[in-house]
Amino acid sequence: MNPGDRVRVERAGVTNEGVLMPSTTADYLVVKRDGGYNVGIERDGADVEILESDVHDVGEEGEGEDSSVVEFDDDLPTVSLISTGGTIASTVDYRTGAVTARFDAEDVLRAVPDLAGRANYRGRVVANILSENMTPAIWRDLAEAVHEEIDKGADGVVVMHGTDTMQYSAAALSFMLDTPVPIVFTGSQRSADRPSSDNVMNAVCAVEAAKSDAAEVLVCMHASESDDVCALHEGTRVRKNHTSRRDAFETVGAKPLGEVDYDTEEITFRRDHAERGAATLDLAADLADDVELVKFTPGMDPAAWDYLDGKSGIVIEGTGLGHVHTDLIPRIEELVDDGAVVAMTSQCLEGRVCDRVYDTGRDLLDAGVVEAGDTLPETAKVKLMWAIANTDDAAGVMRRSLAGELTEQSRPWT
Repeated sequence: MNPGDRVRVERAGVTNEGVLMPSTTADYLVVKRDGGYNVGIERDGADVEILESDVHDVGEEGEGEDSSVVEFDDDLPTVSLISTGGTIASTVDYRTGAVTARFDAEDVLRAVPDLAGRANYRGRVVANILSENMTPAIWRDLAEAVHEEIDKGADGVVVMHGTDTMQYSAAALSFMLDTPVPIVFTGSQRSADRPSSDNVMNAVCAVEAAKSDAAEVLVCMHASESDDVCALHEGTRVRKNHTSRRDAFETVGAKPLGEVDYDTEEITFRRDHAERGAATLDLAADLADDVELVKFTPGMDPAAWDYLDGKSGIVIEGTGLGHVHTDLIPRIEELVDDGAVVAMTSQCLEGRVCDRVYDTGRDLLDAGVVEAGDTLPETAKVKLMWAIANTDDAAGVMRRSLAGELTEQSRPWT
């Protein structure tokens, strides 16, 4: 009997089942129950049955070290689980006490037993990083991995991702992939060892969403602080708006596209969405790496933008309708004349830029600035990276919607 084994312990007429944890004393066993809570049990008089030894399977032949499968049921859909790291993909290795992202299909089912019986699973690791270390190169790897999983027959894909930069990655895949099946990002605000962890509910709801009819890139996270409903956000309209709340993610400018009821597993959509099978699988994974997102602030020194020389694209977070200090306009004109595409977004969370109202805005348009409408600044950066690398008219692309990132008219809470 070793830490990491799944055990059933009976003592004094009480039965506890779960994963055996390391003990700090020889007098007690510590078992992590399926609900996430730990229970201490006196060893004296305890009857312990080992249900499953902590033996790590390597997967089927040919799958490689970064992927695995579990036994398939022909009556269930197949969902690919792809990890990039982050809190939701972290588990405790009870042999060493270290937190690790050892992650394959067996690990996921061990960490979230509620997923069993909902689908067939394939597990795959694309990266093992904190999400602040995400890069465009990893976005490309992720898009290629998702494409490969769908091409191999996955009925849906769930991407386990750190929450801090999830909105960027979801936007990237929204532009890089045409998908006939759902691609659902999910994560966890609180680690699995905390009683208030949101990892189980988010993972379960994400799998249910991956089985749905919405063939879009979605973000699935808690809709409230309660364990009742997960919201489904469009990958290009979502933003993390709180550092630690379980319902940190919000759709900007509207209500979420849909929701998943955790208890009933019912999925409700509020608006039209791309339907399963409507699109032909396609991948355009090239990205321009030299695109910057810059924020204007009062008193900013124009010299602070000297590092933008030679960039192919720049997204500006302007004030209000999309403004900067007039002293910066000549600098912007220089960047445009040097060949950069300069797109304007707003620091405001609601509404759209319109540079035709005030003199400053008109001067920005004359300088060559492209209005990005109500596209979120973070999404606009990713979109411009994609547009420069994959189209001949990046400025024109920034003016029209590709994946729901730009609405024709701002209509809050529709």
